[in-house]
Amino acid sequence: MAEFLTDITTIRERARAEIDKGPITDAYGADLERVIQVCNEALATELVCVLRYKRHYYTASGIQSESVAQEFLEHAGEEQEHADKLAARIVQLGGEPDFNPDTLTARAHSQYDASRGLIDMIKEDLVAERVAVATYTEIIQWLGERDITTRRVFEELLAKEEEHADDMQSLLERIPQNPPAPPV
Repeated sequence: MAEFLTDITTIRERARAEIDKGPITDAYGADLERVIQVCNEALATELVCVLRYKRHYYTASGIQSESVAQEFLEHAGEEQEHADKLAARIVQLGGEPDFNPDTLTARAHSQYDASRGLIDMIKEDLVAERVAVATYTEIIQWLGERDITTRRVFEELLAKEEEHADDMQSLLERIPQNPPAPPV
């Protein structure tokens, strides 16, 4: 079992001497600049997901589209919540959240999509969710014990992204892939 090595007087002295560092103390074990960069990449990913889901919500059409569009809208809102959590964490770490639209898609892990068909929209959303699951899993492993708070943010996001992927997979299973042609 690890011992508590630093006496409380020393901890208090360090806290006062480095008050300008906010929550970042000597105990922080990660590469702070890289963590902020990774968080900004994830922020870009979430923002691209918001835009993709919103586009799919507004452009979904066809007999099955109403319930699917509602799922797209729900996911867009949840992706926005993810973006907000990441932006808040970036600020806590002393960084600046990067909302620059000129570089958004270049920094994002997932891609924007302008599919026209409902099945293609769902497939592209599923791909994007799978990308988020893979990258967030890797980020969690990379952070390990070095930045527990940021790791927990990503663990929370990962759980929701897995749920989104499951939702998209369920939609694909419920909607006929080759609907019958309209009567001539």
